[in-house]
Amino acid sequence: MRRFWSSALLAVLFGLPLACAAQQPRFRVLAFYSEHTEPDHVEFGEQAAQFLAALAKKDHFALQTATNFEDMQLDSLRQYQLVIWLNDLPSTPAARAAFAQYMDTGGRWLGFHIAGYNDESTHWPWFVSFLGGAVFESNSWPPLPAKLNVEDRSSPVTSGLPASFESPANEWYIWKPDPRANPDVKVLLSLASSNYPLGWKDTLVSGDLPVVWTNTRYRMLYINMGHGDKIFTSSVQNRLFENAILWLGTRKQGRGNPTPGHKP
Repeated sequence: MRRFWSSALLAVLFGLPLACAAQQPRFRVLAFYSEHTEPDHVEFGEQAAQFLAALAKKDHFALQTATNFEDMQLDSLRQYQLVIWLNDLPSTPAARAAFAQYMDTGGRWLGFHIAGYNDESTHWPWFVSFLGGAVFESNSWPPLPAKLNVEDRSSPVTSGLPASFESPANEWYIWKPDPRANPDVKVLLSLASSNYPLGWKDTLVSGDLPVVWTNTRYRMLYINMGHGDKIFTSSVQNRLFENAILWLGTRKQGRGNPTPGHKP
């Protein structure tokens, strides 16, 4: 009996380091979403927070959510391997500068839908460059499902996706200039031309429309989907989201180191 308990005690003692190591998160994520924006975007942000919480448990990463985009400070951002913007973007100079420095020094970012919004009223040239030069021009309305083409099926972001799939109802953005025109931009998914005309009130009739891309000068990914309460109803699209988070959260090599001193 004494030998049994000694063996059991040794198993517990030697097993503790392994158990502790197994509990360590693979990476840390900070997700921002606003509770005081357009109702459809609030709804998406709340659903996205729930989706991320379930994903964090499944894929063993640590998740922290925040609802004030102006709370971005460089020291706090650097505690996380990945920063996600779900339904808004910062507007104060201090928060913008902190985020720009975080990304310029190797941070990682995932933005959904309105997180990429910028026009003549945004007054943030660094962010336009960060998105690959893309500036919001117009959108479709009302939110409608659309067929998306997967352009690069070799990317970890698109792993396991079919060549095309139907994305749930969403408001689709058109950009000018087209981000594809930037040689540093890699488009991963785009709107299929078979969707045109798309929309009833504001109708898209033609043109190239990237919906997921990365500016390879940074560790970043922009996803146009993110309007309303239907976004997480597609298992195929949910896999895209999961792939994106895991790719960014664990990414260690490759391009993504802009020239130091790039002004925000």
